[in-house]
Amino acid sequence: MFKNVIVKKPAPSFVTGLTTSDLGKPDFEKALIQHRNYVEALKACGVAVTELEADDRYPDSVFVEDAAVLTPEFAVITNPGADTRNREIEAIEEALKPFYEKFHYITQPGTLDGGDVLQAGNQFYIGISERTNGEGARQLKEILESEGYEAEILPLERFFHLKTGIAYLGDNKLAVAGEFIEHPAFGQYEKIVIGPEDEYSANCIHVNDFVIIPSGYPETKRQLEQAGRKTIEVDMTEFRKQDGGLSCLSLRF
Repeated sequence: MFKNVIVKKPAPSFVTGLTTSDLGKPDFEKALIQHRNYVEALKACGVAVTELEADDRYPDSVFVEDAAVLTPEFAVITNPGADTRNREIEAIEEALKPFYEKFHYITQPGTLDGGDVLQAGNQFYIGISERTNGEGARQLKEILESEGYEAEILPLERFFHLKTGIAYLGDNKLAVAGEFIEHPAFGQYEKIVIGPEDEYSANCIHVNDFVIIPSGYPETKRQLEQAGRKTIEVDMTEFRKQDGGLSCLSLRF
């Protein structure tokens, strides 16, 4: 069960942030509304939300997930792979200090984005991507294993981040898309398979008794509810324009 969530308000500079999409420039006012609705959805899941103020120096800092990897016992402060994002970790570390006494750190030459890290019970999966390099993945694996967790490193073939195409739903269930549908690392899980046309919705978040999903994906909603999951839909159009998904916008612990 998650008790706490950290989010950060979008800054006006958000519309100039990093992206690989061709979906156009985000509407900032619409992004603010979508972010507020996202926060309300989290609160409906029974968590306490800490909302950090926007920081216009860092356009992508609304995507707080990339700055840390959290377990019940300790926090890992990452070393984001994009140079313009590296100092986002400072505010996140400060925000986590009231909740954690034990911190680990990913250090150069290792780079790691939290979006490349999936936890499924005691097992972690770490993706090597454009933002997470082999050394960063190795450092995190070593940290996790030293703390009693298991970890596996997976080079990505196509997805931007590991969690772009996969989500853990509890009870040995995964939502999977693309390269993860037949991936041997996930053979032991029961899978909800997301088709190519609905691939964006594979980045959903299981928060206590609910799964928050992006709106506009009725087949994903149907499959999740058929699997016994209660869903909450949130419009994510403006964050998708900046390569962002539902998991990117929060740290849940």
